Amino acid sequence: MQGVGTIRFVEIGRLGRIGRGGGRASGADSDAFDEWVAPHWGAMRRLAERLAGRDDRDDVLQEALLAAWSKRESYNVSRGTVQSWLLGIVANQARKSTRGRRRSYPLNDLDGGGTTGPAVHVRLDVDRAIVRLASRQRMAVELFYFVGLSVREVADVMGIAEGTAKSTLADARERLRSYLRDDYK
Repeated sequence: MQGVGTIRFVEIGRLGRIGRGGGRASGADSDAFDEWVAPHWGAMRRLAERLAGRDDRDDVLQEALLAAWSKRESYNVSRGTVQSWLLGIVANQARKSTRGRRRSYPLNDLDGGGTTGPAVHVRLDVDRAIVRLASRQRMAVELFYFVGLSVREVADVMGIAEGTAKSTLADARERLRSYLRDDYK
């Protein structure tokens, strides 16, 4: 799994050799961890980029991997999927990394390099509207629409009931409609 995204899991492998409390862990431990994380890497990467931005994405992912490695024994299958557990850690790390900073949206990040055209303006407007949502609504929108999780998975990541996730998404959609309608008056 080395070279997934832009973060090399070799870093986690080094952690594996150090292990908890300074003791040694086998390379098999870090290989197993790499394999455990690999299927969820794309979702982790998308969420980190959406929440922290492209410039901070890799730092957030690295911190999330370190946290997941150190907490890996606390994962409990009865409390949710591996993906929801890992995405919860990514969301927490992103929140920590962006605390107190305003998020900006460079135009070239929005459309793959070009800086003009209607698609850029629409995406910029949508992203600006999303930032205006309450933090819980924003997280639900990011997880559902940009990471592609189901409502059940959104609820697991956020630690809320499925019905609460549904109503949070409905409220967020209504608020986004209002924000976008106001922007075009």
